[in-house]
Amino acid sequence: MNSIDQLGLSDVISSSKENIVSDMGGEKVMLSVKNGNYYNLGHIGGQIWDLIAEPISVDELVQKLLLEFEVERAECEQHVFSFLEHLRKEGLLVIHAQNKGIA
Repeated sequence: MNSIDQLGLSDVISSSKENIVSDMGGEKVMLSVKNGNYYNLGHIGGQIWDLIAEPISVDELVQKLLLEFEVERAECEQHVFSFLEHLRKEGLLVIHAQNKGIA
């Protein structure tokens, strides 16, 4: 994470594994075992959730979404950061330490 504790494009993230996720009518719903809350991730949120099952940089996540959806990069980034910040605040996002010098 950067110095102001906000996600950046180079941050590597993944989903927390302490959840029960199910598809319901084309949308993902999730129960957090950790906090007992239910979440409706929706269709696009569900796709993001699938993409962050394994560690991925925010930039790579945005690039994959741009290939999938017809949206401008700036708008995509804005929505992705907003969604990821919500996941982070709920304890549903893992932010991985970055190893400097590794490609």
